[in-house]
Amino acid sequence: MAVNVYATSGSTENLSRHDMLAWVNECIQTKFAKIEELCSGAAYCQFMDMLFPGSVQVKKIKFNTKLEHEYLTNFKVLQASFKKMNVDKVVPVDRLVKGRFQDNFEFLQWFKKFFDANYDGQDYDAIGMRGGEEVGSGGKPARPNGMAKPMSGMPKRSPAPRPAPVASRPAAAARPAMGAGGGGARAANGGVNMQAKMQIEDLTAQVLEMKLTVEGLEKERDFYFGKLRDVEVMCQENESTGGDLVGKVMDILYQTEDGFAVPDEEDVPPPPEEEGEEEY
Repeated sequence: MAVNVYATSGSTENLSRHDMLAWVNECIQTKFAKIEELCSGAAYCQFMDMLFPGSVQVKKIKFNTKLEHEYLTNFKVLQASFKKMNVDKVVPVDRLVKGRFQDNFEFLQWFKKFFDANYDGQDYDAIGMRGGEEVGSGGKPARPNGMAKPMSGMPKRSPAPRPAPVASRPAAAARPAMGAGGGGARAANGGVNMQAKMQIEDLTAQVLEMKLTVEGLEKERDFYFGKLRDVEVMCQENESTGGDLVGKVMDILYQTEDGFAVPDEEDVPPPPEEEGEEEY
C-alpha cells in the first residue's frame, strides 16, 4: 500500500519549475518542455506504474494525445490506481485538463513529495514500458504521418539555388549599407525587449511558486494549530480530574522558546471586522 502525504511544502524541498521538469524527464525519460504538458495525466500514470508495478494498465494510457476526452481517460486510469493502492488524494481533474500552469504545478509539487515517500530505488525502463513512444514536445521534431526517418547521417541536399540577376546584386548590397545604422538599432532594441520579456516571465513564475509555497505553509500551520487547540480544550476540560499527565501536557503547550513571550491580552490586536459589517 502507498504512503500518503498531505502537505505540499514546508517538509519538502522547494524546486523551481525547471527543476521539476528536469526531474520528470529524467525519471520517466520524457521530453516535456512545459509544466502545462502534464495535463494529459500520462506522466502520473507511468509514475504510478514505476512506484507500484501492476497498479496501472499501461496499455490504456494515451501518451501523445492532444484531446481533452483522452486526458480524462488517463486520469481515470490514475484514479483507479490511486484507489487500488489506497491513495486518498483527491485529483482535481477538471482543473488539470485545462492545461493551466498553476493547477498543474501545484499538483506536481504534491506528487513529487508522494514519489519521494514511496520510491524505493528500483530500476524502471520507462521507454520500454510504453512501447518506445517518445513523450513531450521538447526536442521532438514534427513529421507527417507515414514519413520514414532518414536512414543515413549525410546532410540533406538542398535544391539548387536560382541564379540571381547580376544587376540586382549591387542594389541588394547597397540597401543594407544605406540603412545599416537604423537596422542595427532596431535589432538591438528587439534583443533587449526579448530579454526583458523572458526575465519578466521568469520572475512571474518565481512569484507564483513562492505564492504556492506560502499557501501550503499556511494550510499546514492552520492544520497543526487546530490539532493543538483541540488538545488544549480537552486538557482544560479535564484539568481537575486528569492528574499529572494533563498538567504535563499543558506545560508543553504553554512552553515558550528564548526570545519569545506570550503577548498580553491588552497587546493582542482586535480581530478584523467581517466584510458584511463594514459601514459605507
